[in-house]
Parts: sequence; structure tokens; C-alpha cells
Amino acid sequence: MEGFKNFILRGNLIEIAVGLIMALAFAEVVNAFVAWLTSLLPDDLYNDLFGESLFGLFLNAVVAFLIMAAVVYFFVVVPYTKAKERFFPDEAPGPSEVELLTQIRDSLANR
Repeated sequence: MEGFKNFILRGNLIEIAVGLIMALAFAEVVNAFVAWLTSLLPDDLYNDLFGESLFGLFLNAVVAFLIMAAVVYFFVVVPYTKAKERFFPDEAPGPSEVELLTQIRDSLANR
């Protein structure tokens, strides 16, 4: 039972749940945007490309996916990466394990 409690209370699980909820809500926004975008196409072109056929539904899903991927990349991933680099720069690399062990060995030998 302790393992299950640790699994439920682990921070990553909460972050994943929040991310999933946000993604589902964001998907609705993207779907509305795709519907608006395709409504701008002329009816005859829209029916030729995105008609009620299975291929049309597939093509519409692909367009929605590509738009969602672009929006997520340019409005979430890129700003997050830049902010992370700015506020949390990589730490300077320290000595390797081999160097540390060599220093310890030399220190013990000099005693």
C-alpha cells in the first residue's frame, strides 16, 4: 500500500494530469480555430478537400494536428526553452568522477 501511496502523491503524476487537462482544453481551442480557418475556404474547394468522405475527415484531422503542433511548438516550447535558459542556466561542469577519485587517492597517499 505504501508504494501505491507514493505513486499517487508523486509530483510527476500531478504534473502529467494537469498537462493532460490543459491539452484537452487546448485541443478544443485548436479545433475551433481549424473550423474557422476551413470556413474561410470556398465551399466547392472545401467540399473537394474536406468533404464527408473518410479521406476528408482524415485530411481535416491532419490539418488540425499540424496546426496544433505548430502552435504548441512556437507558443509553448520555444518560450519555455528560452525562459529556462535565461533563468536557469546550465551549471558549470565540475570535475569528473575519475578526477575526484584521483584527488582522493592522492590526498590519502600524501597523509
